Amino acid sequence: MLDLDHPEIQFALNVTRRASLLVRQVQAELVTPALTKDDRSPVTVADYAAQALVGRLLAQSFPQDWLVAEEDSSALRTPEGRQALQQVTQFVRRNLPDATPEMVCAWIDHRRTDAAPRFWTLDPIDGTKGFLRGDQYAIVLALVVDGHVQIGVLGCPNLTRAKQPDLNGPGSLVIAVREAGAWTTSLASPGDFQQLQVSTQADPAQARLLRSFESGHTNVSQIDTFAQALGIQTEPVLMDSQAKYAVLAAGKGDLMLRLISASQPNYREKIWDQAAGSLVLEEAGGQITDLDGKPLDFTTGRSLRENRGILASNRLLHAAALSALRQIGA
Repeated sequence: MLDLDHPEIQFALNVTRRASLLVRQVQAELVTPALTKDDRSPVTVADYAAQALVGRLLAQSFPQDWLVAEEDSSALRTPEGRQALQQVTQFVRRNLPDATPEMVCAWIDHRRTDAAPRFWTLDPIDGTKGFLRGDQYAIVLALVVDGHVQIGVLGCPNLTRAKQPDLNGPGSLVIAVREAGAWTTSLASPGDFQQLQVSTQADPAQARLLRSFESGHTNVSQIDTFAQALGIQTEPVLMDSQAKYAVLAAGKGDLMLRLISASQPNYREKIWDQAAGSLVLEEAGGQITDLDGKPLDFTTGRSLRENRGILASNRLLHAAALSALRQIGA
């Protein structure tokens, strides 16, 4: 069962929820129809604001813990970054009224490292394209100890009950604790936690394949070939970010994979893109490996250097999916 009195669990839920609500505010106020296609400033502001908040709360709760995170404050400290820093500070002050620009930069950089025996890993916004479209994105935090993910939390502002896209709903807070299951509650009003369980779909032809709108790090045409090799007859479910892991864990999808893009053959997944979601899926009864069937190795720093791509499933379909990957030479 989930021990809500455990200090690390309390911290992970609280900080992810606060960061998620802060990012939702940035999205509501800065992502407008007038935003040009190339203007990523709302992502910049939300990324930095969320990481500053997490850094500050980590310093208060676990000051000796390290943070492996996507951002650092160097760009904000330049003359070109001054305006963005002012915006970031204004949003951070809604949670931390005493924040100054210098404090914000220090909180963003709080005990940042590439690797440590015990660390938290953060993606302040996973799914930037979804964030800018007003669609799915996630705020993602995980605790990794000696290479094993112990706690993973997903804040999904536009997902209800961890499975239903809902752009005006309460959002979902999803947590997994090793050997204690995967659970979800309302992001807006946390209360009762519902346990998550993967689907029981064992027929590859009926598998629901979760696919990203964003295709930068995967091989889209090879995913089509994979679906044909597996004999999938259902329409794919399109969704950005690690919100897909919540949907898999809730049993509303069956398979997900990240193939290697031909344009980036040496690309390796970042740990903050997989740590929390992998534990959520496993604790809901699912399985995750790389494309060769190897467990994910979180001991290699900021990237999963020893792993090639990602295959995630409800476990029942995993062997068949690996066989299809070998068949197509993925």
